[in-house]
Order: sequence, then C-alpha cells, then structure tokens
Amino acid sequence: MTAALLKEAGYDVVGITLQLYDHGAAVARKGACCAGSDIHDARTVAERIGIPHYVLDYESRFRESVVDDFADSYLRGETPIPCVRCNQTVKFRDLAATARDLGAEALATGHYVRRVVGPDGPELHRAADPAKDQSYFLFATTPEQLGFLRFPLGGMDKDATRAEARRLGLAVQDKPDSQDICFVPNGNYAEVVRRLRPGAVDPGEIVHLDGSVLGRHDGIIGYTIGQRRGLGIGGRRRAGGGGPEGEADTDPLYVVRLEPETRRVVVGPREALAAATVLASEVNWLGGGDGIPAEGGRVLVKLRSTQPPAAATVWPAGGGRAAIVLDEPQYGVSAGQAAVLYAPQGSRVLGGGWIRGIESSAPGLAPARAGRA
Repeated sequence: MTAALLKEAGYDVVGITLQLYDHGAAVARKGACCAGSDIHDARTVAERIGIPHYVLDYESRFRESVVDDFADSYLRGETPIPCVRCNQTVKFRDLAATARDLGAEALATGHYVRRVVGPDGPELHRAADPAKDQSYFLFATTPEQLGFLRFPLGGMDKDATRAEARRLGLAVQDKPDSQDICFVPNGNYAEVVRRLRPGAVDPGEIVHLDGSVLGRHDGIIGYTIGQRRGLGIGGRRRAGGGGPEGEADTDPLYVVRLEPETRRVVVGPREALAAATVLASEVNWLGGGDGIPAEGGRVLVKLRSTQPPAAATVWPAGGGRAAIVLDEPQYGVSAGQAAVLYAPQGSRVLGGGWIRGIESSAPGLAPARAGRA
C-alpha cells in the first residue's frame, strides 16, 4: 500500500522486500511478519502498479543482529523484543544504507507511525489509529534516520488502508494482520532458543523469596517476569490461616526474578513485582536539545507494547542510561523489554531505552532486578 500510494502521488518508486530467514516452512503461515507469502504478494503488487521490485537476501545480517541477540537475551534471563532490533539494525541501518546507495531520496515503510516536521526538524509521533500504533517498536529510530524515513500509512486506520487497497485493485486488501514473530513458529520461544543454543538450557530450582525451594523447572527460558500461571507450584498459604468462607486460603505466586547464573526462578507475592524506578540503557533521545534535561522531564512511559502508558519523570543517568521514576508503581517490568517515552500531552515520541533493572517500592523488600544488567 505504501508503494502504491507513493506511485499514485507521482514519485519514482523502487520496491524492495527483504528475505530475512528461511521461508520454506513459512510460505503458507498466516499471521507471520515477513513470511514467504509476503514476497509473492509484494511482487504481485509491484507488477500491478508498474514499479521494479527486488528481493534482497539479508538472512545473515538478520541472524547476527536479531536472531542471535534474541537467543542470548533469553539466556540472560531477559524478555527480548526482536522486532525493535530488526527495525533498529536490519531495516533502518542496513536497508537505509542500501536505499542511499541506490540514489533514493527517502525510504518509505508501511509502519503505523507518523513523522511530523516540527520547529527543530522531523519528530516521531504515534499513529492516528491507536489500535495499530507501532511507535513502541520504533523508539530506537535516530533523528538522522527520521530525516530519511517516511511513513505514509501513519495517518490512516487499518480499515482505510484496506479500502485504499481495494480502490487501487490490489490483491492484498483482505490479507490477515501480521502478529507472530517471523522466525518463531507457533509462538514457541523456548524451542527456538533450544535449537539456536543447544545445551545452554539447563534445569534448576523454583525458589521463593524467603529462600525455600518450591519445585523444579526445565529451563529459565520458559518463564517471564510477572508470570503467574503454569508454574506448577500452587500458591503460598496466608499467614494466620484461611480467608473468609468461600475464599481460597492461599495467595498466588508470581515470577519476580530470573537468575541465569544459578539457574533459579524466584517467585513471590504480587507486591514483590512493584517497580518505583525503571533503569534503562542504550537510551535514544528524540525530544530535542542536548538530551534528557538534567533537571528531569515529565513523560508518559510504556513498559510493554500492550500496556497503557504511565506517568513518570525521566532523569539522565550518564553513559546513555536513564532512571525513570514512576508516579505509581508498575508491575511485571522485565529486562529486555523497552521503556518508551512519550510527551505528557500530544502524540510525540521522546525516545526510549532497554530496560535493565528496577528498584522496588514494596515495603520490606530488597530492590529487585528485572533481569541481568
């Protein structure tokens, strides 16, 4: 759709599709981003609108920058977001360089996000359609890259996009949305890590915060921070006996920490997940000036792509790091996820970084790590 709209607007368009992994088993998969069927669909559309189309083999780059990073991140007890790494490296670094080599004046993608030219240059903004907004996954886009990128679909909702595809006679107007991680079949992350890092996944203990051993696990890669179901250990009996009649006499337990060095999954009550401060690294600042204000700045922060933003104050911590102090504690914050910063009013993305740890506000609890720093 991006290519078709730009072609209709009179631009000289060259279509490029990236081959990122072995598509043999993914040609017919629905809901997979960058599946083999996408190459066929892109070629069909290119023929329909009359533009050249090239398929570039970026498989080795994708494996090095995204797939290997994904596996290593899980082994560190983190919960990675490979789509961010893909945008950050393969697409907006490598592909953008290829586009410049071809003499292109811009690289346009189908991401649902908006590029707005402000008083100090291009800004990154949420998409017009909140349900399809992908700004969380583009926080690492640099100001220099924003100068070269265009996002023609960012001001449209998905229904309008499909209607435009129908108007232009494209054969993809009813194509399902992509939802899965492209190289993770059936959402089985643990199986992918086991295949990529054979022998690196070892069993260990499930331990309560008080030190008591509650059970065993087959590898920490099967667990995420905040997980409650599927632990196989039940809850913890309440102090003082059972609750009111008809109420369970145990409190649920959650994964509060992963310890790859000791191969332990640490569990505890929900309050142990409370994060008052989130520590982030590799911070990319898009808010203008020389970086995060030394006196701190008011922001809204998203700590997972599916969670609503929370009010906070961000402080610079040196070395590309930041401390994000939350107005209200947030739960289930995990290392490897992103802390993406938005302006308190409006739709502007101010930047973001990779979550490396938290400081807990729960009384009587030691500061908890979101994962290995």
